[in-house]
Amino acid sequence: MDTAINFPHLGIHLDNVGKTFQVFGIDIAYYGVIVVTGMMLGMFVVLREARRVGENTDYYWDMLIIGLVAGVVGARIYYVIFAWDNYKDNLLEIFNTRHGGLAIYGGIIGAAVAVFIYSRVKKMSFMRMVDCIAPGLLLGQIIGRWGNFFNREAFGGYTDSLLAMQLPVSAVRENEITQQMWAHVQTVGGVEMIQVHPTFLYEGTWNLCILILLLIYRKKKKFDGEVFLLYLMGYGLGRAWIEGLRTDQLLIPGVGIPVSQVLSGILVVAAAASILWKRKKLRKNAETLDVVDENKE
Repeated sequence: MDTAINFPHLGIHLDNVGKTFQVFGIDIAYYGVIVVTGMMLGMFVVLREARRVGENTDYYWDMLIIGLVAGVVGARIYYVIFAWDNYKDNLLEIFNTRHGGLAIYGGIIGAAVAVFIYSRVKKMSFMRMVDCIAPGLLLGQIIGRWGNFFNREAFGGYTDSLLAMQLPVSAVRENEITQQMWAHVQTVGGVEMIQVHPTFLYEGTWNLCILILLLIYRKKKKFDGEVFLLYLMGYGLGRAWIEGLRTDQLLIPGVGIPVSQVLSGILVVAAAASILWKRKKLRKNAETLDVVDENKE
């Protein structure tokens, strides 16, 4: 029963949700399989986008491989920095990602830096590239969040809402169980279970909505980079409020504020300001051209 995951108000009771499965006697983590699957399908979407807008997909293959490696490294470094207490006494654990510990924002930063450098080397448009990347990145995030489901992580505080999720106390990290969650512990089949917000599901659903909107809008974009900026703004809005529910927040040292909420707020404001500035500039350019055309007549 300590492998059970329940959604009691939906009548869903999963009695045996393991964290790993075996292949030739070797334990394989579902988390890793799901994250890699998300990456592969995300790459497929990126290549389709690149082909749709007439980009050289050979360059994108190279860029994706470099970006994926940089993204994974960035995601791990970001997580370790803001969860240092979990690793300072066992440095080798830094290299063990089988139990999770990849921060999406770190991955985005790492991949963005790698793609920017690559675009400069190949003399390609960085903004056009990230427009192609945004839908694939979102799909990867949507799929990857289900890795958190199998790992029993990235959940929120106590709730008795329709989507409330029950997890065995023995299957989660004790430091992520709040006093309110302890106060509402339930015994199901002889197993103590906490009841929490399935924030992985909230974020995955939010991202799916953003993905659909981007796919609808991408053919109507006004300038290169707009799709990526809309991704940053949309994802940031969702992450800002969802992060506030989670009990495994990465906090800014000495301040105690969730770093993802701060970064989300900055990205939302910066992306919105960039879109407004760019659109205003395009309008001015269009007005100037109209005046020139009138004078010629």
